[in-house]
Amino acid sequence: MSVKGLWNVVLSGYPRSGKTTLAKRLVSDYPYFARVNVDDLRCMLFYETFPCRDEYLVYSLIAELRDALLQKGYSVVIDSTAPDNVTRDFLLTTRVEEASKLLVILNVDKNILVERSLQKFGSVHPIAAYEKRWENPRGNVAVFKFISNTPEEFENSYRQLKELLETHHYRPEYHPQMPMIRDIRRALRNLLKKTA
Repeated sequence: MSVKGLWNVVLSGYPRSGKTTLAKRLVSDYPYFARVNVDDLRCMLFYETFPCRDEYLVYSLIAELRDALLQKGYSVVIDSTAPDNVTRDFLLTTRVEEASKLLVILNVDKNILVERSLQKFGSVHPIAAYEKRWENPRGNVAVFKFISNTPEEFENSYRQLKELLETHHYRPEYHPQMPMIRDIRRALRNLLKKTA
């Protein structure tokens, strides 16, 4: 099967919640899906982690890359923690109007996240930093909750997500009314100034 139409999928979740695994799986399974990763771009440009010396530049380039891929006919999955609504709005808003927008929230039990974070980073600081910025998604955004505590739950959620991408297109809930791009850019710039 292939995806139905163009998709702009934004992943949101704690570090170690399975976002990159999910993004790579989508790209592997669908030849017309492309992965854009915020951390990879930061590292490539500045060899720095969040917050890097120019977060606004990183996000602006992500938006340009996303739009270029969508215009070429590739669906896009944006691999980013995206804990707050300003960042999500920015990543979901594209000049390519026929692209369906979907926010995928990865849900993992706190104890499992702590264990994964300690294994990878030797610390739970990334979890605390994410929680500090977390906001519940706005009501005007189509959201898919992806549960990924175990490999079995990951596979079950992935099957459901694939079904959605392969069968649903041009439904009103996948074309949410988004704020004006200039307002989102201004809000993102202000948010990044606060977190730097």
